[in-house]
Amino acid sequence: MFERNNNREHDELREIKFTRHYTKHAPGSVLVEFGDTKVIVTVSIDEKVPRFLQDTGQGWLTAEYSLLPGSTNVRVSRERGTHISGRTQEIQRLIGRSLRAIVKLEKLGERTLIVDCDVIQADGGTRTAAISGAYVAVYDALTKLVNEDALNKMPLRDSIAAISLGTVKGQILLDLEYMEDSAADVDANIVMTGSGKIIEFQSTSEKEPFSKEDLLKYLEYGEKGINEILKLQKQVLGL
Repeated sequence: MFERNNNREHDELREIKFTRHYTKHAPGSVLVEFGDTKVIVTVSIDEKVPRFLQDTGQGWLTAEYSLLPGSTNVRVSRERGTHISGRTQEIQRLIGRSLRAIVKLEKLGERTLIVDCDVIQADGGTRTAAISGAYVAVYDALTKLVNEDALNKMPLRDSIAAISLGTVKGQILLDLEYMEDSAADVDANIVMTGSGKIIEFQSTSEKEPFSKEDLLKYLEYGEKGINEILKLQKQVLGL
């Protein structure tokens, strides 16, 4: 059997923390920690929308993601302008479309929520930590709009969380640390809503193809982990 750090069970999450109102100025902000992975998520509100949505009455949500210098054991250079890696673009799109799936954009008015996810320390699962933390920050930003009477009610149709999985030395594991992830034969990420619907399921075999039984196990472990994260989100939001 594969031995995990801190004697974690194969379907056990790392310690997860959400620290709300982490920065002073952003309408929504959170420091999200999945073990030693730490991401600062801030949500800004822009009172305009992209050109393709002008005069429609509909809002928009977009996301940016960045590994900051010092977040890994080798310094990561800042990505600027058009010099954004394919990995960063993929993660930004994943975060944005995941959140847009639960925000009622038609109820947002012609304004844009800008979600910035900055990884200050990376130890695996940065994209899933970012999504899980972004929900808390978005909830706080939208609450601010409601409290200011800019919106009549919360334009959310559901909650959202995400988690990573993988197969390491023949064992399926939930919420991989970097050392596990770097040795994984299969990498997977799952994004689900509070009502149990799947927004995104990504899985890639690095070596041998995986079986249908393994796929079902990923879903089982993923749903278990996400339900635990959703519970933590509710607790920290006081819901």
